[in-house]
Amino acid sequence: MKYLAIFTIINLTLILHSSLFAQTGIDTAINGPVSLKQCVEFALRNQPVVRQASIDEQINERDIKIGLSAWLPQVTSSGLYNYYFKGSPQAGASGANIPAGTGVRNLSTVGLQASQVIYNNDVLLASKASKYSRQYYKQNILSSQINVVSDVSKAFFDVLLSQKQLNITNEDITRLQRSLKDAFNKYQAGVSDKTDYKQATIALNNSLATRKQTEEAIKSKTAYLKQIMGVGGSKELSLAYDSSHYEQEAFIDTNQKLDVNNRIEYRLLQTSKALQNINVNYYRYGFLPSLSAVGSYNLAYFSHDFSDLYNKPFPTGYAGLTLNLPIFQGTRRLQNLSKAKLQVERTDLDIVNSQNTINTEYVQALAGYKSNYASYQLIRQNVDLAKDVYKIVSLQYREGVKTYLDVIVAQSDLRTAELNYYNALFQLLSSKIDLQRALGTLAVE
Repeated sequence: MKYLAIFTIINLTLILHSSLFAQTGIDTAINGPVSLKQCVEFALRNQPVVRQASIDEQINERDIKIGLSAWLPQVTSSGLYNYYFKGSPQAGASGANIPAGTGVRNLSTVGLQASQVIYNNDVLLASKASKYSRQYYKQNILSSQINVVSDVSKAFFDVLLSQKQLNITNEDITRLQRSLKDAFNKYQAGVSDKTDYKQATIALNNSLATRKQTEEAIKSKTAYLKQIMGVGGSKELSLAYDSSHYEQEAFIDTNQKLDVNNRIEYRLLQTSKALQNINVNYYRYGFLPSLSAVGSYNLAYFSHDFSDLYNKPFPTGYAGLTLNLPIFQGTRRLQNLSKAKLQVERTDLDIVNSQNTINTEYVQALAGYKSNYASYQLIRQNVDLAKDVYKIVSLQYREGVKTYLDVIVAQSDLRTAELNYYNALFQLLSSKIDLQRALGTLAVE
């Protein structure tokens, strides 16, 4: 028995622990270099804002069920016991006729009451609003997911850009170290003065400082990416990168037409307006009466002595209808009706403003994408040109045709071309996300 009890306790502990973990819904499994798709999928499962939106939907579902529960029969019971140390209960007070002069001192009743709503404006409101409130919270979840996809994608590209900048800086440092060595050897051989290798040292120190800045920037940007993904601060995060894949993904059809109905913000406003129109009808028909069916069954007990109190019951019961008709509420209903109409009117203006804002966002996003695409196409050619120039100038410098200043300029041009290329690529990818979001076509799968 002792071991059985211990085994039972262990099983219960494991069950409760697994149940609690399932309720939290937190997925901490993120290992190895991760792609953009994996980062987005992880964020959609773990980002607190998305999970809060899901909880809000569940809370709304409970609110709907609370409101609709009034359509179901409402059953209550009650009990009463009184001891009359002076006087006696009045005849008929308990639902039963008590003979006069019996000296009744103890009275007890047990009853069951039931009611069923036939028509009630509040319950009708809950019934009509349930469809649109469910729709609103589903759209709210989608809005949160779109925000997460956009933010995670941009932060992902920002980290990748800094990592590519670090790689380019490391390559530049390698070239500068080689150039410094060549310049110093020439100075030792008396072929050139010390100006060349001092210039090489200055350039190398500048690149070393840039590398340190870039390394710290990567840490900062990675921390932000982990935050919006919902990754714990102590967990490591490394990213996978395929330049050819992202070059293919950077293109989008710029001939797509804007449809404001694709924007989740616009659909949320439309749903809010539908809910407010239901609220208008609620106050408009607030003058109608509420009607309910009611019934009750009671058992009354009375006796002079407590020991004989529950020997004989006196049952009573009834069934009927209850009608409540509002006659005058001090213009409360009319004021609420006017307020509800004004709220609808205000939402109409929000919808108009949203259409204008969405159109502006689309125009700006399209202009930004086209500008970044043109820059990317031109800058991509510069990398190959800068590499060829650097190779030629380096060879000419070794042969004594070019000065070391020409080598430094060629190195600087190559580094700038490579940095500009990746900057243009990731700006193009970010502007594509902005354009997809403006069109309302940003996928959240």
